[in-house]
Amino acid sequence: MVSVRAVVLSCTLKRSPAKSNTELLTSVVVDELRERDVDVEQIRVVDREVPRGVETDLGGADEWPEIHRRLLESEILIVATPTWLGQPSSVSRQVLERMDSMMSETDDAGLPVAYNRVAGVVVTGNEDGAHHVISETNGALIDVGYTVPGQSWTYWNMGPGPGPNYPDVDHGHQWAHRTGRMMASNLVAVARALQQAPIPVPPS
Repeated sequence: MVSVRAVVLSCTLKRSPAKSNTELLTSVVVDELRERDVDVEQIRVVDREVPRGVETDLGGADEWPEIHRRLLESEILIVATPTWLGQPSSVSRQVLERMDSMMSETDDAGLPVAYNRVAGVVVTGNEDGAHHVISETNGALIDVGYTVPGQSWTYWNMGPGPGPNYPDVDHGHQWAHRTGRMMASNLVAVARALQQAPIPVPPS
């Protein structure tokens, strides 16, 4: 069986070693990916030197080129983000802005570099807005060239208004975990399908 690799871009606002609610839910997806023999790497973006911009390499101490390389070495991308004011985190928006340059990057066959790769989203927040965050994030990933399978997301929230954090209550965990395991299954299935039957080079 051909190997499958995944990279998780954790877009929490918390620097290490602070615990991240979003990463706790993401761990369910990661465990399921590993059960399916996927090699998973997790990157907490806020711990890296990633300046704002829309280019792959901004020079100097910019660590995005290394993250970009990891994206191109992986068949699966997961963007994990909290919800703030019903919106994706500022870190996740920054990540997508840096990925904008991938739209004009091509491989040796002339395909956009994100083609034949799949992506999904994990969202947590003690307020409503997860579907909005999923839609915005997946829409951007599709623009870049990723394939987004059906139900390649999971989320947890407490509904409208402020409330407790993910680890503080059991509310909704069973559903979020079940959905997260299905997310992992769907991502792997489509990633393997694209390995066997990749998107063809468009006619000239």
